[in-house]
Amino acid sequence: MKHIVILIPPQTSILDIAGPLEVLSKTNDYIQSTNEQSRTFYITHLISMDNSSVVQTSCGMPVICEGGFSSIFYSIDTVIIAGRGIYNQNIPQNILDYLRAIVKENSKTRIASVCAGAFILAETGLLNGRKATTHWMLCDQMAFQFPEIKVERDPIFIKDGNFYTSAGISTGIDLTLGLVEEDLGRNVAMKIARILVLYLKRPGSQSQFSTILMIQSTDNLPINQIVQFIQEHLSEDLSVEAMADRLSMSSRNFSRVFTKETGISPAKYVEKVRVEAARRRLEESNLSLDQIAQECGLVNANGLRRLFLRHLATSPGIYRKNFGVKL
Repeated sequence: MKHIVILIPPQTSILDIAGPLEVLSKTNDYIQSTNEQSRTFYITHLISMDNSSVVQTSCGMPVICEGGFSSIFYSIDTVIIAGRGIYNQNIPQNILDYLRAIVKENSKTRIASVCAGAFILAETGLLNGRKATTHWMLCDQMAFQFPEIKVERDPIFIKDGNFYTSAGISTGIDLTLGLVEEDLGRNVAMKIARILVLYLKRPGSQSQFSTILMIQSTDNLPINQIVQFIQEHLSEDLSVEAMADRLSMSSRNFSRVFTKETGISPAKYVEKVRVEAARRRLEESNLSLDQIAQECGLVNANGLRRLFLRHLATSPGIYRKNFGVKL
């Protein structure tokens, strides 16, 4: 059994807490349903920063805690620090000292943070010289405030030694699935992702910025229409000329408007969406590389390989080996 402690600062987001909790709870349910000797693998504990039994979250929902770190009598496997809700509030020195002491006492203890919880972990000095991430809106602030930390703005979560930091609020789910994968294997983690009806289990190296999500910010109706068409018709002709014809625009004007509205050219956008679609299929299916290439509009496996080398600096085969699930 592994004891997982979630440290809850005041005014944190409820999803910073509930996301990891649900992953761990569903993992326990899955283990109990597949093991003849029903057992609990994860025991979770909610701990406040000021020893209080109730912490208010940013949405107004109170969370009941066991108390503070002083109430702990068990051996901690992992500490997950939820996002810091109040940035101008000093972090209690005893919290920083306790986190340092946990690592000093047992170097195998995992310390993780969700979103702005990275700032609490950074205050301990334990991240100095290490790679870390946080919400994309806070990366510049973190890099300025903690220059000894190698802040990376792109990944959804990063592991450096036994320290894990994740990006925006929902990425606490991805990070916790990563911990489950580390403990129980990728197949179990993928099954938990499906139980939670997640779109896919994202590897930590995946960007915080989904190409599809990025383009949804435009208010231009024709561009939104063609973006939707691209997502639903990847195997069709998506040349600039064909897309321009759909909108009754000249190729030159279509390219100009698309690039102005999205910050990326139509051809580059199509490539990026095809890469994302191919990644999902490699991660979640046993389709051949030729089948995946055809579904994504890339003709054959050679075209898929060239695209992966260009965008991800790896081949589809190696990507599947690293991130694919055995079905």
